[in-house]
Amino acid sequence: MMPNRFTDTLFQLIKSLEKAEKRHFKLYIKRSSGNEDLKIVELFDAMDKLPEYDEALLLKKLKSIQKPQLSNIKVHLYKQLLASLRLLKSHDSIDLQLNEQFDYAHILYKKGLFSQSLKILDKAKEMAKANHKMNFLVGAIALEKRIETLHITRDMQTRAEDLSAEINEVTQRISSVSRLSNLAMLLYSWFIKNGHARNEQDEANVKAYLRTHLPADAFEQTGFYENLYLYQSLCWYAFIRQDFLMYYRYAQKWVDIFDAEPLMIRVETGHYIKGLHTLLNAHFDLRNYKRFEDTLTKFEKFAQADRVRLHDNFRTQAFVYIYNAKINWHNMTGTFAAGVKLVPQLLEKMEENMLFIDEHRIMVFNYKIASMYFGNGDFDTCIDYLQKIINENTEVRSDLQSYSRLMHLMAHYELGNYDLMEYLSKSVYRFMSKKENLTIIEEEIFKFLRKTFHLDRSKVQAELVKFLDRIKGLEKNRHETRAFAYLDIISWVEGKVYRKTMGEILQEKYRASRHSGK
Repeated sequence: MMPNRFTDTLFQLIKSLEKAEKRHFKLYIKRSSGNEDLKIVELFDAMDKLPEYDEALLLKKLKSIQKPQLSNIKVHLYKQLLASLRLLKSHDSIDLQLNEQFDYAHILYKKGLFSQSLKILDKAKEMAKANHKMNFLVGAIALEKRIETLHITRDMQTRAEDLSAEINEVTQRISSVSRLSNLAMLLYSWFIKNGHARNEQDEANVKAYLRTHLPADAFEQTGFYENLYLYQSLCWYAFIRQDFLMYYRYAQKWVDIFDAEPLMIRVETGHYIKGLHTLLNAHFDLRNYKRFEDTLTKFEKFAQADRVRLHDNFRTQAFVYIYNAKINWHNMTGTFAAGVKLVPQLLEKMEENMLFIDEHRIMVFNYKIASMYFGNGDFDTCIDYLQKIINENTEVRSDLQSYSRLMHLMAHYELGNYDLMEYLSKSVYRFMSKKENLTIIEEEIFKFLRKTFHLDRSKVQAELVKFLDRIKGLEKNRHETRAFAYLDIISWVEGKVYRKTMGEILQEKYRASRHSGK
């Protein structure tokens, strides 16, 4: 993992700013000429020039700010930056626009201008309904009810009945969305911690969890957010269980609801990007080569839209997922030599966006890069990337930690480091056993490596044929093929049996799929 240089929250915020945002802040702050505002500009400029946060160096650069003042001025600068960003970004966010309208309505209410307040609330509610923003409606209707009790009109009785029915409907929808979003989040969290189901008990637990928490009427809902979180929940559920056909089906539905309602792509851009990423993963798992290419083309085109390019979060999210897809493409088509050429560019972009990339994404990239170097026969570099995962002290993705160690063992096997094999095989076996990541396929891998690392090379070929036959027999057993989701062990062994590179084996499979029209 790359070092985290962004330890101060104000420094993080300043370093995340685009040129236009910095320029807007300077214009915004000039409206105030108070001494405190001049100090925050001085602090802003000094922090903006620092490559990493160093308070001692910062104080040396500040002429008008003493150490006892620094903490308060930093707080003031942080608030002013957020206020500036709020003004600049309000046109770009439905949530900010709605909150602004609610603030205006509340101000008018406080002044006793009830009719004006109600007009603003009516327009804001229309916008909220058009964009499926049910949570906003709760506060808006509550303010309407307060106004109606003070501002008596001729249709008071009708208004009271309408507002009562409206709040009941909104509350029911929010409850449904909340339950489904909680389910999606908890299932995704389970995967981030554990990876795919390790055994039948894991799968039984996940099935029971879904049955317990899935609302009885989940499939009868027609609202956008209800369907979004339902499809997300079923995606994670299927992915955990390695039911890749179900995973694909609901990933496609996830993207389809956005395509059916394009307005929501702008409202929930992050969820749309994640949906495209999930659909690409599903195509990868099913080796849907043509659909993978089509979806990646669609994703890359969308990533060039202003909505993505001009938004830090969306731009970084798109970069991470598109590069993930490109690496997956090289890993599944066997074009490893072309894939490793992407690595310098990827690392450069990761460094540029380090502020926005979490440890899980870095771990996934390191694993996928290691897989490409393994396939390309560069086992030393493969080991370098695997060490980044193995040496990381984290509770995230115990599955990747396990399979990183297994690939690390296989790379040493390829390098002929047989003096290390006995110790490493025992160490990796203990680790995977402790993490409950051992199924029959992993046991077979360990048996083969232990049996052949000290065997005469002339006798290894016969063992490879036997090994391939055993693992091919497990290929259709979902409970025993967890390893295939992490490591294409079959293509690796086929390469050795047929005396071809792993890349050549995968390219043959890709060409065969093109002839079949897949």
